[in-house]
Amino acid sequence: MTPPAYKLCLEKIYKLGRFGIKLELDTISNILSQLKTPQNNYNMVHVAGTNGKGSTATCIAAILSAAGFKTGIYTSPHLVRFNERICVNGQQISDADVVSAYEAVNAADNGSRRATFFEIVTAMAFYHFAKETVEWAVIETGMGGRFDATNVITPNVSVITNLSIEHSDYLGHTIRDLAREKGGIIKPGVPAVTAVSQPSGMDKLTKISNDKGSALYLFKNDFFIRKIPDQPAYNYKGLYQKFKGLTKPLPGEHQRENLALALAAVELIFEQNKETDPRYELTQELIHKGLARVHWPGRLEKVMDHPLVILDGAHNLRASVLLGKYLKQTLGNKRLTLVIGILDDKPYEAMLAQLLPRAQRVIVTKAKIDRSIESAVLAAAVKKIFKGDLQVIEDVQDAVSYAILTSCKNDAICIAGSLYVAGEAKEKFDSLK
Repeated sequence: MTPPAYKLCLEKIYKLGRFGIKLELDTISNILSQLKTPQNNYNMVHVAGTNGKGSTATCIAAILSAAGFKTGIYTSPHLVRFNERICVNGQQISDADVVSAYEAVNAADNGSRRATFFEIVTAMAFYHFAKETVEWAVIETGMGGRFDATNVITPNVSVITNLSIEHSDYLGHTIRDLAREKGGIIKPGVPAVTAVSQPSGMDKLTKISNDKGSALYLFKNDFFIRKIPDQPAYNYKGLYQKFKGLTKPLPGEHQRENLALALAAVELIFEQNKETDPRYELTQELIHKGLARVHWPGRLEKVMDHPLVILDGAHNLRASVLLGKYLKQTLGNKRLTLVIGILDDKPYEAMLAQLLPRAQRVIVTKAKIDRSIESAVLAAAVKKIFKGDLQVIEDVQDAVSYAILTSCKNDAICIAGSLYVAGEAKEKFDSLK
């Protein structure tokens, strides 16, 4: 049973969503100042980018934890429970500590503008990590970077995964604009690693790094990862070391890029500290041990075998392209049902064009969040490019149940289009365990 204080606390936090998005750092800076700057009590890695932030952050945190460091990780959004956002050594924050962190942060929210949902939760994470005396915290940005609420920190390493157009009203309409915003997490003298590939994005990140005197290391230029032919393993050639025969901890070929970024960031961390602390010895054994701990739900997550059921947030165009390739490459001749719901700020027609070609049946659904596209609108878009079996079942869990009941054991079901859809579906599967 959910404790009353915790339930009331979450109700108050979720109501903050009505304040929307505010691109400035004064409010959270004031809160953290009132809390005696908890974010200054531990080392940090800051992760921004369009896709792969959570996967990359999770790999970094897992390796640091495996090395014996008490490690926090802050990610968003959550899939099922709010507590997923704030973890220490792989354990979610307790309900009691959610209440404690919220009460402390809320009391400090006394500036001229009340804090938004994300500002409050970010401050809660920083407060909790200090209370738990973590040694390292891996911090994922929410949206953007330059004015993201997390960007009050000075990390030891910055990571920028990749760029594709998103949140144009806030972040700009070009890759260069996006690079300016994501590159805002680069701090003076702090090294950064990135997998950004577009020339205009790289030019902008290079200029930002040069202006701040920060080394910038590029995937496929300064560090590499390659699949070993005819083996499910990879070799990594990094900034300082080589690691052979690595098992990629998360499915999908795109994850090797995220793994390479994580390894490069970890190399920099260990190189910075190896002379002062014997725990900073980066070995092949440690890398294997850390990667074995990686778990990142809702991203190509297999939750059932017969029929095969895959959960994937695939919440933007780039993620949809990658998911479409994965389904084409891995499902063989399985009959595929696509259960899909998308948010209204996403390029849903382009996303559908990537996901529908492999499907034999489509079930349109709608997450409970008020940003979801109306089912009738999404179904109409599906009809324009899909001539197979189409149904609308608004409730996500009902849609998933129907898909399973009407599939054969050798069929496949993919639930995608939004992390909120994936989260509601995952809640159903978790309840069956």
